[in-house]
Amino acid sequence: MIQPYTTSTAVTANRDWLASRHGTDATETITLDLSKFSKNIHYVEPTAGQIHGYVRSGIPVGRITASGLYGPYDPAAKDGREILAGLVYAEAAFTPGTTKVAAALFWHGSVNTAKIPGGIDPAKIVPNPAGAQIRFLAAVSA
Repeated sequence: MIQPYTTSTAVTANRDWLASRHGTDATETITLDLSKFSKNIHYVEPTAGQIHGYVRSGIPVGRITASGLYGPYDPAAKDGREILAGLVYAEAAFTPGTTKVAAALFWHGSVNTAKIPGGIDPAKIVPNPAGAQIRFLAAVSA
């Protein structure tokens, strides 16, 4: 006799980069081009013990002009990713072999600059009407 069973996995996003809840109610749905991201910096790969990989919450992204997909923000890029579109709001899960990942885009609000995964230099962000409306805050010591 075959006994079916169901498992579930809960992923809790680490959003310590978020400085306030402003903007969290107005995220947009985007599609990430996983081939543009770097393992262990931008995402965690699936393993035998963890069947889903995930793109980290807080990763800065830009929209790739040719495909309309999103990749990691890079101020030196020439493919559209040089314009900061926002940050990946929640960890975006994916299965092995996946190349496109649905995600939520946090495009306006306030963030703690020092807590952004992989880092970001706000001085290199060129303001753009199509870009994110994010205020980058320096860490405040208590």
